[in-house]
Amino acid sequence: MFRLIAIVFLNCTFLNGGLSQGFLRVNDKDIVNDDGPIIIRSIGTGNWMIQEGYMMQSTDAGINTHTQFRNKLNEAMGVERTNEFYDYWLQHHFTKADVDSMKAWGFNAVRPALHYKWLTLPIEEEETTNGTIRNTWLNKGFDMLDELVSWCEQNEMYVIFDMHGTPGGQGKNADISDYDSALPSLWESKDNQDKLIVLWKKIAERYKNNPWVGGYDIINEPNWNVDGTGNPNGCGCESNKAIWDLHQRLTEAIRAVDDKHIIFISGNCWGNNYNGFDNHILNGYDDNTVLTFHKYWNSNHQNAIQWAIDMREQYNMPLWMSESGENSNHWFAEAIELFEKNNIGWSWWPVKKSRLNNVLKVTTNDNYHELINSWKDGQTPLSADETYKAIMEYAMAHEIDNCTVAPDVIFAMSNGSNSTATQAYAQHSTGEWIQCVNYDLGKDGFAYHDALSENIHEGDNKWAKWNTGNYYRNDGVDIGKHGGDYYVGWTEAGEWLQYTIRVDEAGQYNLELISAAAIQGSLVSITVNGVEQASNIELPSTGAKENWHNSVITKLELLAGEQKVRIKFNSGGTDIKAFKLIKI
Repeated sequence: MFRLIAIVFLNCTFLNGGLSQGFLRVNDKDIVNDDGPIIIRSIGTGNWMIQEGYMMQSTDAGINTHTQFRNKLNEAMGVERTNEFYDYWLQHHFTKADVDSMKAWGFNAVRPALHYKWLTLPIEEEETTNGTIRNTWLNKGFDMLDELVSWCEQNEMYVIFDMHGTPGGQGKNADISDYDSALPSLWESKDNQDKLIVLWKKIAERYKNNPWVGGYDIINEPNWNVDGTGNPNGCGCESNKAIWDLHQRLTEAIRAVDDKHIIFISGNCWGNNYNGFDNHILNGYDDNTVLTFHKYWNSNHQNAIQWAIDMREQYNMPLWMSESGENSNHWFAEAIELFEKNNIGWSWWPVKKSRLNNVLKVTTNDNYHELINSWKDGQTPLSADETYKAIMEYAMAHEIDNCTVAPDVIFAMSNGSNSTATQAYAQHSTGEWIQCVNYDLGKDGFAYHDALSENIHEGDNKWAKWNTGNYYRNDGVDIGKHGGDYYVGWTEAGEWLQYTIRVDEAGQYNLELISAAAIQGSLVSITVNGVEQASNIELPSTGAKENWHNSVITKLELLAGEQKVRIKFNSGGTDIKAFKLIKI
């Protein structure tokens, strides 16, 4: 099933995805390779090498960071079984099959989120000689990176290494970087900074001649009050001197062994506070450097990124939006359109997890939920054997052949530069039942309309669910599930759904619609190719949401060929499950 879907969606890949050749490098305000300017369209590997609590679904149990999760497993089932779990996780979570699929879906780069602990030891575990900390290198981690680079090379894709978890952790937002408040952070420890510097130098030495390594994203999302003013995450810092000094030291160490690869730098405040950089750059800065920024949960108007564009002009350096995601398909399409019309490449986060808004959806096993709940309430701990079974099944659920491919997410991302595009979700024909949840692919206003289709953290909509039922698709359309059937529910006046349907024979058709309404039915209208053919048709109250009723809307005129049929709610309240067009 997975392979079939991968092939089907080859027709909605990005333009020129994966056709690039040669080293990525900077040319004035552009990122280029041997073929000229390139838009980097990347996917982030998420919790493959660094586990964040929200992706592991453990935050409600108070387990937010990678190390907290591992320590909990050590406690619950022992070190040996925990090591076995991590060996399996690393081997199977992100594989060549994942990279092959990303290539097929149009991505031309992968941004692996790295944890330094797979590559070297924490300073607290290193031996010292005359006060100097030894640097122990862990071959397994470097072998993993070699393998990933090989997979990407075979697909003509770039790898951009993202240091997501630095020695000590780079942010008060501990979930992201595995920061432990009981130990010195990256910003509080010269030893941690020195370890990060020698680690990046080691990576650069290893890959300095590999053209499929796209560059080094040297510190992901710094968020620390390095100036001692403003909020704990560094958003109010004015000089950010500690941030820029470390970037300079890292750049010098990398350039001592590698002058070919791009260095991607990040400001404070989760990557977006570049205050003080103008003072820093006066001393001269590496000319193969790219400025990055991240974008989450704000609007997709031009003014949302104009600050970054102004910075690009000021410093004559390219931009890369190195992390975004965690929103609806509508938001994805509009964000990508915004980036690309401004000549900005991007990277999405993450490739897979147990939610709707990723290209690969993980179905969480029930006993893993039981495990997390047992950690949360603390009253009913699972046995070591039960813990082992649950965690290993959870690891297996992340294997690509066990994931659900999300065609709606792929379409939203692959058509971002043409965000008015729509496409049939499946092949629909007259005379057969069409599931209402299989409306066309595309964004709000083109494939459907819903009262809420994105999560913008403004006003009362912060953390709002665009899909109230939270099933099946990542659009604004609210989808529920009853028994084994999905349905469109929580309908409101003005909302509509579009279906592209193949009509073999022109003529008059009746539309049979299955609906349910607990209190009062809706009024609906039907349009065909933009022409209203049935107006204010009343759907019945059925007494309960699970009581389905068949209504017939008569005498629609359909031409032969591909027709676009819309069901519009003039008033809301009715759930709809399926419909069929029957020739009279």
